[in-house]
Amino acid sequence: MFRHTRLPGESAEYLAAREELRLAEIELMRQGEEVAVRRRALPPGPPVDDYVFLEGPADLDAGDEPVREVRLSELFTAPERPLLMYQFMYGKADTDPCPMCTMWIDGFSNIGHHVTRNADFVIAAAADPPVLRQHARSRGWHRLRLLSCGGSTFKYDTGSEDKDGAQDSTVSVFTRDADGTLRHFYSVHPRMSDDIGERGIDLLAPVWNLLDLLPQGRGGWYPSVAY
Repeated sequence: MFRHTRLPGESAEYLAAREELRLAEIELMRQGEEVAVRRRALPPGPPVDDYVFLEGPADLDAGDEPVREVRLSELFTAPERPLLMYQFMYGKADTDPCPMCTMWIDGFSNIGHHVTRNADFVIAAAADPPVLRQHARSRGWHRLRLLSCGGSTFKYDTGSEDKDGAQDSTVSVFTRDADGTLRHFYSVHPRMSDDIGERGIDLLAPVWNLLDLLPQGRGGWYPSVAY
C-alpha cells in the first residue's frame, strides 16, 4: 500500500478505499497518456486558407488603434513551431462574452508565457477588436495576443461558428510545412457527443479539476463573468 498521509485516525476501511482510488487514478493517468500519444500520431491534416485576422496594439492600454491585418501564416514565429489557438465564444450572435471561456482565458493570461516556450499561442474571437479588447482590459489579459476573425469564414470553417453566427469555444492547433503549406492539425470542442455537451475541454481549466476533489464535486456550479 502506498500511503499519501500519516494521520493516525485513518480507518482500515478508509485506507483500503483510498488505495483502490489511487490505483484507479494511476489507470486514468496512463489512459490520458495513451490518448495524447494517439493525438500526436495523427496524420497530416488538411491544408487551410491563409485567413486574415484583425489585431490592435500589443499594449491593451494603448487604445484600440491602429488595427492591422495579420494572416494566419504570420502567426507562426519560427519553422516547425505549431500554433495553438483558443477560439473565444464571443461575437456575432453571442453579444455577451461566454463566462466559461472567460474563466479559461483568465487562466491562460497567467500561464501563456509558459506555453509560448513551445508553441505560438493566440486568442481569436468573432467580436470586433474594440469590443474584444475592452473585455480583455476588464479581465487584465495583458499577456495574451488577441485577434478578431469575424470578417472571415475562419470560425465557421473550423466548426466554431454555425450558419446563424452562434459561437462555440474551440481549441485548435495548426502547423506550417517547410513549403509554407498551412494545415489544421487538431481541434476539440466542449461538445463531444449528444450526451456530452460541455466536458470536452475541461482539462484546460484547473477550476473543474479542483472542484472534483471536493466531497460534493463540481455539482451544478457554473462560472460567471462577475460574482
